[in-house]
Amino acid sequence: MSPQIELAVGNETWPVEVRPEQVVDLRFPDRTPTSEASPRELVHTALENPFGFDAPVYRALTPDDRVTIVLDEFLPHVAELLTAVLEHLAKGGIGPQSIAVVVPHGGTGNGWIDDLPDEYDDLRLEVHDPEDPKKLGYLATTKSGIRVYLNRTLVEAEFVLALTGRRFDPTFGHWGAETALYPLLGDGEALASVVGKFRTGPPNEKTLPVVREASEISWLFGSPIFVQVIEGPGDSIHSVLAGLPDSTEEGIRRQNARWRGSISVQPDLVVAAVSGSRVSFLDLAQAFSNAARVVRSGGRVALLTDAKPVLLEGAEMMRSIDEPDLVEKLLAKRKPDDWPAAKLWAKAARSANLFLHSGWPDEVVEELFATPLGTRAEVQRLIDAAEQVLILPDAQKTIVDLV
Repeated sequence: MSPQIELAVGNETWPVEVRPEQVVDLRFPDRTPTSEASPRELVHTALENPFGFDAPVYRALTPDDRVTIVLDEFLPHVAELLTAVLEHLAKGGIGPQSIAVVVPHGGTGNGWIDDLPDEYDDLRLEVHDPEDPKKLGYLATTKSGIRVYLNRTLVEAEFVLALTGRRFDPTFGHWGAETALYPLLGDGEALASVVGKFRTGPPNEKTLPVVREASEISWLFGSPIFVQVIEGPGDSIHSVLAGLPDSTEEGIRRQNARWRGSISVQPDLVVAAVSGSRVSFLDLAQAFSNAARVVRSGGRVALLTDAKPVLLEGAEMMRSIDEPDLVEKLLAKRKPDDWPAAKLWAKAARSANLFLHSGWPDEVVEELFATPLGTRAEVQRLIDAAEQVLILPDAQKTIVDLV
């Protein structure tokens, strides 16, 4: 009997059998185990022991400081992580009435604010509006001559803390606290400057101009604190790193160690799974893209999830088009908010045969250039017919390099 491999498919576990000679070995030479500490404990430890200096973060505060927290709403356990930050700030005499939480344009709160303890009812939540001049403030001019206008609450704060994840991103390559500040909390011009300037290849060592600008701008706040969350499998938290902006490089190193692997044999089938309680269309598109870039040309990618995320304009546009080759021109013309996700999906469909088990009806899957998968037995048949199989858990987070 072939060895069984268990795949996390939403809240279920699907065992599949892969013959030893089929298995493509996915290597993570520097990966460390995901911490068993709670998200709250990880944040407390990181803030008490910030990277690069030997005093807890709250020692940099005075009770009169106005504090702005830039929050990444898409983090797992976001309310618990934020609560830990608020508890640490209280050690410096900062109460919730002195704190504003700012989320990027388009944020809705996602219900997380209702999960905060009652003692934080006075906390002010602001959704950034890049088009309202009254909500913008001038920060400084960069070395390249860019006049930087950012969220006014952010600019006027005496202390800035960014609580964000580190993730691979089609626009910035490596996304984190620095890009959460700029351009995401910039004016409409700053946001428009990166629309469509995304790539469908993996992050590399070459720093993009917008990321260099973001790094420079982050220092213009003085000494902002970055609390960088490295996600683990599913909804778990692998680790948390706190520090000044020069901790970014260490955050990227930890992210790569956890989520960037390599293979030496190119598979003809990738079985990719996506788990977690909050899965977006971008997550599924990234999973398809991450798998399709390493599968043989014309090979198969089977994506397994129980999610059925809301389809926005770009995805709906794809459903109305017969061929993925035609998608890119229409996306470039209309520039929908989900353009990066739609482009990643369409490119994957051009290079590989896509199969999908999801919460969507079969007709939706077919309109998204994929073949519906209904049961584990159908997945097993794909595996049995393949020569080389790569199993890719948490495929939306994982970058694989062929070496």
